[in-house]
Amino acid sequence: MTIKEDSRLVVTGFGDRKRRSHELSDQRLWRSAPAEVARLLRPGLSEVADQVIKEITVRIPEYSRPSDEIYIRAIRLAVDEALRQFVDRIENPSTPWEPDVFRTIGRGEANEGRNLDPLQTAMRLGARVAWRRLTEQSERLGLTPQHLYDLGEAIFVYLDQLADAAAEGFDEARARAAGEIERRRRRLMDLLLSQPAASPDAIADLAKTAGWRLPKTVAGVALDEHSRGYRAPSLPPDVLSGLDRPGPCLIVPDPNGPGQAQTLEAGLRGWKAAVGPAVPLAAAATSLRWAREALDLHRRGVLTEERGVLRCSDHMATLIVFKDEELVSALTEVRLAPLAHLRPSQQDRLAETLLAWLRHGRGAGEVAARLHVHPQTVRYRLRQLEELYGDQLSDPDIRFELEIVLRARQSVSSGTA
Repeated sequence: MTIKEDSRLVVTGFGDRKRRSHELSDQRLWRSAPAEVARLLRPGLSEVADQVIKEITVRIPEYSRPSDEIYIRAIRLAVDEALRQFVDRIENPSTPWEPDVFRTIGRGEANEGRNLDPLQTAMRLGARVAWRRLTEQSERLGLTPQHLYDLGEAIFVYLDQLADAAAEGFDEARARAAGEIERRRRRLMDLLLSQPAASPDAIADLAKTAGWRLPKTVAGVALDEHSRGYRAPSLPPDVLSGLDRPGPCLIVPDPNGPGQAQTLEAGLRGWKAAVGPAVPLAAAATSLRWAREALDLHRRGVLTEERGVLRCSDHMATLIVFKDEELVSALTEVRLAPLAHLRPSQQDRLAETLLAWLRHGRGAGEVAARLHVHPQTVRYRLRQLEELYGDQLSDPDIRFELEIVLRARQSVSSGTA
């Protein structure tokens, strides 16, 4: 068997063998070949680099930029550096490993918006060309089959080191970019929630740099701090997150869009949350304020929600009623004064009947169906109310105020039950 035939077995065998994990500090492989081999290889490195670059630019579309001289020079620098350091280690196995160039390459791949697959393919092509050139010149270099085995393994160990360095640079660049995007999004949320509202141009400019498409409407979402121990919400990337704010919150774009409600419900599973009404972008702070007020009423038991997150749009009347509780309390004292002398149980029955009558019509049968009592019971109670209120029940303004205070009373009663 010739050396070239032997070398082909080495290459094909690498895929089936489990490669040992080597660090560059393991110098045995580079010590296998005589140091003189490095001196004989150096004059031909430029030619090998040309072959590697040609192979890469022809076979990998991402690197085919014949008119981009700066890019070609960058590829040349990387290939030259890879070959130089490999040969230096053959000559002196204790030569320090210099990964900076390859970290820079990895950062460049991230900045170009690619993953590492094209780079890894390029590295494998380069290793194949270098290995082929080494075997072609093995007799001139005085390499034995054992030398070739060891150098072949050294190529793959070295390839792993190049890939690791590139991956470090790639991850570093991605992390930096993600951190910068996150910083811009936090700043964008500050602008959207600022009072007075920031200028539309400032919001549009920052949204563009943050990669956030300006929506027609948004909704503020208030989150309960007691939910922090649960898993982080799993939400689409276009949702602005402020989990680290004093009052944790979100801004959801186009909340009434197709599937948005279901996505939000699923993403916030396990969290206590209230979703504000959909509003124009400039009113994001208002939507969040309503959401926080709804969440506060939920904590007090005034608002309840069995389906998941609390939606302000389902409880607007209650939110309006509780907007100024002192005013509602004063109105309650005036409008429910006719019931004040009754026992609490009597007050509750008459208040419940009066609210049902105001909301659902003046027929005793319909009110009885709502309250699940006998119509005769309703008629009796209505006669009591007519005696207590007299002509007031004929006044539309008084009926409106009565419904407000009775709704507030009902909400408080259900919350404390």
